Amino acid sequence: MNITTTIDGTSATIAAHGDIDFDTLPPLRAAVAALPPHIRDLQWDLTGTAFMDVAGLHLLFRATAASPDCRTTVTGLGHQPLWLLLRAADADPATFDLSRLLPDVPPPGFRPATA
Repeated sequence: MNITTTIDGTSATIAAHGDIDFDTLPPLRAAVAALPPHIRDLQWDLTGTAFMDVAGLHLLFRATAASPDCRTTVTGLGHQPLWLLLRAADADPATFDLSRLLPDVPPPGFRPATA
């Protein structure tokens, strides 16, 4: 696992290069723990991640930053990690709320206005 962290003001991007599983979860959590407390936006860049198991769900859906107000998003989802997120959201939409991670996804229960 190769992890790159980039900080720009109150935003941070953590890029993971390699599979995300329970063996690679500790260094990913350590990267988050090392973020300065002023970070308000954390973006996970998973462009270099071809495989993610349930450990990735723990990583993305648990409070991961020092500040409880930190917004977490994800980008660069490949086929298998996206598939896992979609299956988790189908199984338990309240726990795995993709609208939090993927800003373009409507929240669970969203119904567009009728014309």
